[in-house]
Amino acid sequence: MYFTDRGIEELERRRGEEQVSLAWLAVKLREFVDTNPDYEDAVERLATYLARDDEED
Repeated sequence: MYFTDRGIEELERRRGEEQVSLAWLAVKLREFVDTNPDYEDAVERLATYLARDDEED
């Protein structure tokens, strides 16, 4: 198990029944980067992955 799995599992357990918009997620990601600039690259990679998830490799 990766360390991040615990955070993902907590997210799923606490908020797994909620529905959110991608606009809401974008705001939350921006807020996170504003308060944690060291994670900007990781957030950028995640956002790009999510944005392009439906494209062929």
